[in-house]
Amino acid sequence: MKAMILAAGLGKRMRPLTDHCPKPLLPVAGKPLIVHHLERLATAGIREVVINVSYRAEQIVAALGDGSAYGVSIAWSRETSPLETGGGIRQALPLLGNAPFLLVNGDVWSDFDPAFLPPLGDDLAHLVLVDNPVHHSSGDFHLDERGRLHPQGEPRLTYAGLGLLDPALVADRTPGEFPLAPLLREAMSAGRVGGTHHSGRWVDVGTPERLAELDRELRWQQG
Repeated sequence: MKAMILAAGLGKRMRPLTDHCPKPLLPVAGKPLIVHHLERLATAGIREVVINVSYRAEQIVAALGDGSAYGVSIAWSRETSPLETGGGIRQALPLLGNAPFLLVNGDVWSDFDPAFLPPLGDDLAHLVLVDNPVHHSSGDFHLDERGRLHPQGEPRLTYAGLGLLDPALVADRTPGEFPLAPLLREAMSAGRVGGTHHSGRWVDVGTPERLAELDRELRWQQG
């Protein structure tokens, strides 16, 4: 199975840290945030990784190279300007192929093991959900007792930025800039999205404060 890491965003919430450094390269516990993803993917046995880049793309490419230093092989999907999540995936389809792939938001950190994701079967996606953080208390989707996701309903959980996707979810869309969330909601309404509730560690590394908090936590764990 391949993985795609979303790394093309402008990192506006991270300013001023991202004024000169793209968000994926911001250091956490002594190494770039995106390297934590690459190492976890390699540990899970995922060796082929597609990364989309736009803002300060050359810095990211220069830092990571072909991925061999981290036990993976990286294919780069370059965007002249950010295409949002859906558009970025759509452009990367020639690199991803036709099989389901693991999607990873570049600005999260989690101890979730991708090996726990079930096969898609007839589903178009299977998303990892977490308890709602303070900064997103309303959540995103409802996970029912059968493990099915719905755009409406209570209680709601937060999408963790991790999931298994079938390329067919975006394949018939016109190339260009478009979000992924409406397509996921459509698929949920059609009964074709499952979910897993992850109760372990997860951080939305979206602000300098949360980045600093994660850095302190991981450094403490390292001793």
